[in-house]
Amino acid sequence: MIQARTVVNSADNTGARKLQCVHILGSSRRRYARIGDLVTLVIKEAQPYSMVKKGEVVHGVVVRQHKELRRKDGSYIRFDDNAVVLIDKKTREPRGSRIFGPIARELRAKGFTKIISLAPEVL
Repeated sequence: MIQARTVVNSADNTGARKLQCVHILGSSRRRYARIGDLVTLVIKEAQPYSMVKKGEVVHGVVVRQHKELRRKDGSYIRFDDNAVVLIDKKTREPRGSRIFGPIARELRAKGFTKIISLAPEVL
């Protein structure tokens, strides 16, 4: 569960390291974002000479969350951190060319097939 002001990690190679969630897209009164939800982020820490800069406002999709997620078959999945992948808002394609770490399979149902194909491991 990611809410406003939550600091998350970047799971791609855009150069962002730490990002802060400022808004959950899709509703004006939603408090929490879960895996597959779109969020508006501010870059708090970035690598030098990368494609994103500190203070830039970007959009991303949540790919890992520390809070457990219940699946339809009754099993639960939980990750070690909260992570997002930066995306282009109009095309919903990832801005980076690589994805790091495991990704939840729920992203396929939400239409993020490019992220699924780039991920090294889908759980």
